[in-house]
Amino acid sequence: MTDEADRSRVRVLLVEDERPLAELYTSWLTEAYEVETVHDGEAAIDAYDERVDVALLDRRLPETSGDRVLEHIRESGNPCRVAMVSAVTPDFDIYGMGFDDYLVKPVSKDDLLGLVEQLVRVSDYDEGLRRHFALSSKLALLQTHKTEAELAASEEYAALRAEMDELDRELTEAVGEMSVSDIGAVLRDA
Repeated sequence: MTDEADRSRVRVLLVEDERPLAELYTSWLTEAYEVETVHDGEAAIDAYDERVDVALLDRRLPETSGDRVLEHIRESGNPCRVAMVSAVTPDFDIYGMGFDDYLVKPVSKDDLLGLVEQLVRVSDYDEGLRRHFALSSKLALLQTHKTEAELAASEEYAALRAEMDELDRELTEAVGEMSVSDIGAVLRDA
């Protein structure tokens, strides 16, 4: 879903309580996507429905946190891709969170548009590849914001690594069972 006509049908829910920042992000995103912007967690829960393709959530929101909005989205069972866009430096608590990606503010226009484009692309992947993408994002995020000693001491980081290693084994086995023409077809369709 990368051509302009397809992108314009992608619906993005932007949840940002700082109004000037929300206006800026909205102006960037509306160049390519249909955007609904809300400014608190309760409004986000009210605005979210099955038509939302991508949700961009701040973690610190009035009324209800972005973390709770994320839980609501995941509990809905809809295949929405979710990224946290927050000034909150990620900690090991992200292990159990169901987001697909995470940007730490401040973010540039290119970063924000690239994030949404990547999430749209990932939405076409099967569940295993989507899970791989989300785990890779969490691992990279922690590796960027934590020291080697902090990573080594973290049970959550060790669990993430183990989950990623298991998923890598599963994907390698699945690819090993595919013919070269099957792999080529998957890559052409991606």
